[in-house]
Amino acid sequence: MSTLAEAVGKTLAESGIRHAFGVVGGGNILATAALTAAGVHYTAARHEGGALAMADACFRATGDVAICTTTHGPGVTNTVTALADAAKNRSGVVLLCGDAPVSGPRRHDIDQSALMAALGVQVVRLTDPATAREATAAAVRSAREGSRPVALFLPGDLIDRRLPEEDAGPLPDGGPAGEHLTAQAPRGERFVPADQDLIPVLKALAGARRPLVLAGLGAWHSGAGKVLRELGDRFGALFATSVMAGGLFRESSWSLGVCGGFAAPPAAALMGEADVVVAFGASLDNFTLHGGRILDPAATVVQVDISEGAGAPRADLVVRGDASAVAVRLLDAAVAQGPPGSDWRRRCRPALAEVRAGWQGRAHVDLTTADRIDPRTLTQELAGLLPEDRTVVLDGGHFIGWPAMYWPVPDPAGLVFTGAAFQSIGLGLAGAVGAAVGRPDRLTVAAVGDGGALMGLPELDTLVRSKRPALVVVYDDAAYGFEEHMYVPRGADPATTSFADTDFAAVARGLGATAVTVRSPADLAAVRQWREAGCPGTLVLDCKVVADVVAPFLSDLLERA
Repeated sequence: MSTLAEAVGKTLAESGIRHAFGVVGGGNILATAALTAAGVHYTAARHEGGALAMADACFRATGDVAICTTTHGPGVTNTVTALADAAKNRSGVVLLCGDAPVSGPRRHDIDQSALMAALGVQVVRLTDPATAREATAAAVRSAREGSRPVALFLPGDLIDRRLPEEDAGPLPDGGPAGEHLTAQAPRGERFVPADQDLIPVLKALAGARRPLVLAGLGAWHSGAGKVLRELGDRFGALFATSVMAGGLFRESSWSLGVCGGFAAPPAAALMGEADVVVAFGASLDNFTLHGGRILDPAATVVQVDISEGAGAPRADLVVRGDASAVAVRLLDAAVAQGPPGSDWRRRCRPALAEVRAGWQGRAHVDLTTADRIDPRTLTQELAGLLPEDRTVVLDGGHFIGWPAMYWPVPDPAGLVFTGAAFQSIGLGLAGAVGAAVGRPDRLTVAAVGDGGALMGLPELDTLVRSKRPALVVVYDDAAYGFEEHMYVPRGADPATTSFADTDFAAVARGLGATAVTVRSPADLAAVRQWREAGCPGTLVLDCKVVADVVAPFLSDLLERA
């Protein structure tokens, strides 16, 4: 007879879980032992928040559920920031952790279910050993099909409870894990609106002179890329994506790239000409709409999204439905009705060559000094040293503008933007671990600011221990750059936003990484040498960047402040 902990670990493995990340304690150590015994690859993190960010990043990079495992109490509370980001990002993660005994809480216990409710996380509490295997498999299905975090709680007084022999039968179907599922396999039942709800959308597209199809992460999750290209081609539309769905239309010659403050001026100009914008699976937040600057105020904006809470302030028409299913219905109707397409593509063809050149094709005045490198020059130079097939992991901060501008990704799974959904920093190094473990076939390139790097520094040790190839680029301006540029001119005390210089290269070498300090383009020769050697382990670049170069997305916001 197996114990509850053993049965849970085995069931998770049989449900297709391949990767787990965690910190062990009394509430989860036996279940974690069962996971590893069943063949699940386990990465020991240094902090529970890092472990959750790793599992989240692994899901974003691979498209399938990963495990974060912690003990009860402080182990759970330490996950909260990363868990909130995963919940808002709709990531398929299972948080496996200890919990208070069913007989009653101990002095050190908290109401973990209430905490999960505040974060919008579903809870499965295993209070009946007889149904533990079925409930565990159901938790994985819920995370996988619903693309959401699920917390699986193990009460402290049941962990060693023996399960009856008859409960060790065949596993209820939890669904197998695929090889790099790309996060776009259909998940659960597709929600399709009524025919009459689609008539206004079809009418808007048919009457558009300059239609734009905009795809967000929801479109990627629903597998809508191909049908959206066909729909756009039918109506003569141009294509754009949110930053999270970057690369979705990469194969189309009519793609304008990322919509918002990261768009190069030629692309942004064409987006601003659109008279009808149909957004599939995009929240239309300030990132995507660049604070309302990116689209023509007179344009008709249609939002198609599965969320019940969909309805951005900028949307003129909201249709609740799965992006792929709605696009198929619209395409079928368009083919049946045979409406003429727009001639916008013909008219804007001359401008598209400049659009395809992107930011790399735009010159800037290099402000590199004797001891600090211009962040634009740094990022442009690195672009030529990186493989196209890469996973770019971003932390939060002012610096995100540079990699978002100069480092396009091969598909949405190639970007793991930690903290974006919850507006947090400090998860980037942990995210690099999850991406590197989940997608060893792609080089992981992590871009972090000095503030976020110091906040999440323990997981640099985890990244080194993983022995996966990874390049860490620290944009080191010795400050919280966003706050420095945004609020110091408005009266904030600069002493609260700036710091003494940190020698990240020395710290990284102390943790076992290869590291160099970058003050000029010549220092980037280390990247070429590292790649020629086969990318052994972790290479950290402590890039001392010019602090007063402001990214375009932020300078635009400052103009409106």
